[in-house]
Amino acid sequence: MPRKSNINTPLRWVEGDLRLIGLLDTRMIELLKAIESTGSINQAAKLVGLSYKGAWQIIERANNTAPKVLISTSIGGAKGGGTSLTTAGHALLDLFNRIDAEHKQFLKHINQKLAKEPAVQLLLKSLAIKTSATNQLFGTITGIEEGAVNAQVTVKLKGGEQVVATIALTDLSEFNLSIDSYVILLINDPEIILVTESEHYQYASRNSLGGKVIRLQKDGIDAEVVIQLPSGDSLVAIITQASEESMGLALDTQVIALFNSNSVILGVR
Repeated sequence: MPRKSNINTPLRWVEGDLRLIGLLDTRMIELLKAIESTGSINQAAKLVGLSYKGAWQIIERANNTAPKVLISTSIGGAKGGGTSLTTAGHALLDLFNRIDAEHKQFLKHINQKLAKEPAVQLLLKSLAIKTSATNQLFGTITGIEEGAVNAQVTVKLKGGEQVVATIALTDLSEFNLSIDSYVILLINDPEIILVTESEHYQYASRNSLGGKVIRLQKDGIDAEVVIQLPSGDSLVAIITQASEESMGLALDTQVIALFNSNSVILGVR
């Protein structure tokens, strides 16, 4: 069945967490805000996803290292006790909020600037894709052959290797794909068959990529085999450990990865 992957989420090229003097970070500030709004360490911890002990440890460290106490606690009494920010705590919270606002504006400015540079988009967009597919390969469309229902899209990888993907004609139009379009090929590792040179003729498969084994990992049932293509790209295949042993795979063994055109997902932005 033809498959696709449309990746239209806006990108943030540069990200960064604000941290003051190596200690005061967003997590601590969020805890201070929660304490200010709830008046309770227990409730504040739940709001920010911390354990009660974890919240106390942050509070104690903050109070111990600051020149003035940031958080005051009272136990019992007519109102049952509680937790609140001191004057110094409020001042710190206000300072962080002001710096954080400027920090976010700085990141926004940088990201808007980088988004206008074509070289940045080409280099970094492919790195930002989030997918469950193990294998992701950058390529350029060199051919499109349309049929009655589907289209065969030929993609050239960085090393010159050719991969063919099957995609529905409706998706071809929706994705606005054409010759020289950049795409990411997504291929799940279990859909790859590994064979040696001598076994290649026994299999009929639209795509075949040759390379050498650079890493082997076994778990007693399956074997994860990482192959390096001539371009330097790597491809991961999962085969049974019995198959791996019968093939006599070892580091630097030359193998061929086979997979069908409908096993390839085209990722576009």
